[in-house]
Amino acid sequence: MPLKIDLHVHTHYSYDSVITPKELVHYTKKRGLDGVAITDHDTIDGALKIAKETDFPIIPGIEVSSIKGHIIGLNVREQIPRRLSVEETMKRIHEAGGIAIACHPITFFKESLGTHITSNFDAIEVINASAFPFGYAVKHNQKMASKLGIPKVAGSDAHYAPEIGYAYTLIDAKLEVDDIVKAICEGLCQPCGRAIPFKIRLKREFLSLKKRL
Repeated sequence: MPLKIDLHVHTHYSYDSVITPKELVHYTKKRGLDGVAITDHDTIDGALKIAKETDFPIIPGIEVSSIKGHIIGLNVREQIPRRLSVEETMKRIHEAGGIAIACHPITFFKESLGTHITSNFDAIEVINASAFPFGYAVKHNQKMASKLGIPKVAGSDAHYAPEIGYAYTLIDAKLEVDDIVKAICEGLCQPCGRAIPFKIRLKREFLSLKKRL
């Protein structure tokens, strides 16, 4: 059976997320996930800390703010600088032993890479449960990934615990981080998921705004 993993989740270590470590583990188990990637904005602190403090499978990651848009680094255990070029950001991720994923490449209200995606990426996040408009984003992301011949993945982009697992990736791999990222690079993965319901999105936005005030 392939692994079911949400490859894009933020914890309270991100400025706009309210997910605590306890909530993270609770909802990943509730959604029947085999593991989760913690991809906080421009920091790996939360991912490394939570991975040490829980026995639930955690893929350490980061969502890096390049000058052209956001890039996810998976299996990264060292800080990747922000505001670098797309190519330099990918280079730093690869030098750190990780893989680079173009997250939410085409959507509104997010710092997306758009046309700055090349075949040098290890994968494209074709399904992002937080993307708006959802159907439009998925259609164009799928088309882009197929054109470039890049593996396709999915993640919830959760910032509020009930959002976890609305999108996930089926991965034909052993439940080990190195094996999982290798399988993604080889295309042994399948994106799955649907849009986060509006009521949950609204609750997330309220809590996120409250945190930032």
